Amino acid sequence: MATQEQVHAFINQIAPLIQKESKARGYKVASPIIAQACCESAFGTSSLGYKYHNYFGMKCGSAWKGKSVNLKTKEEYTVGQLTTIRDNFRVYDSIEEGVKGYFDFISTKRYANLKEVNSPRQYLEMIKADGYATSSTYVATNMTLVDRYGLTRFDDAPFIPITPQLISDVIDLKYGNGNARIIALTNEGYDPIEVQKKVNEVYKLSKELEPFKKKCGEYFECVLKFL
Repeated sequence: MATQEQVHAFINQIAPLIQKESKARGYKVASPIIAQACCESAFGTSSLGYKYHNYFGMKCGSAWKGKSVNLKTKEEYTVGQLTTIRDNFRVYDSIEEGVKGYFDFISTKRYANLKEVNSPRQYLEMIKADGYATSSTYVATNMTLVDRYGLTRFDDAPFIPITPQLISDVIDLKYGNGNARIIALTNEGYDPIEVQKKVNEVYKLSKELEPFKKKCGEYFECVLKFL
């Protein structure tokens, strides 16, 4: 069972990825998808999640050509009765690929109706009806997660623009490092993925300018003012 620290770290790590990908793919809500990731992967603590980066319990099916792993799982073919089976599940190389893999999975005609949905409950009801899950409590379980962790805040809240001062603060470790940084940035409304990209760009530029800094010495700061 995931600890509260693991719960919040996972949500703050995967939510921005899902939010960004859902918008790019034309979906109107992200909260039910975040809830699915939390539910299906036990907040990233299941082996299918942390080891194979499949956070949505996606099976291979006949169309999948990538890597796979055979694991035990439980299905509810009859209401109230769980049946243990073994099946092949999709494997991804990173959390980013796992999130993209989910949207690839639901991009088929079978799930085309999901793009018209604008509420988390309706999304969950439709994807359940489309055959994504067999659990009779799938909608209720995921809606509980949406409500408990306030996941609707990711549905239409735009990210705050990134400023030079923010990048400077991140480099100075004012937002911490690793998961602590992700959580801190997300809580303040920033996109931690885009922030990290900007930080990487600054580091790259600083390395490129290093030879000039050595050459100019004490006049380097003066040179920068003319750039």
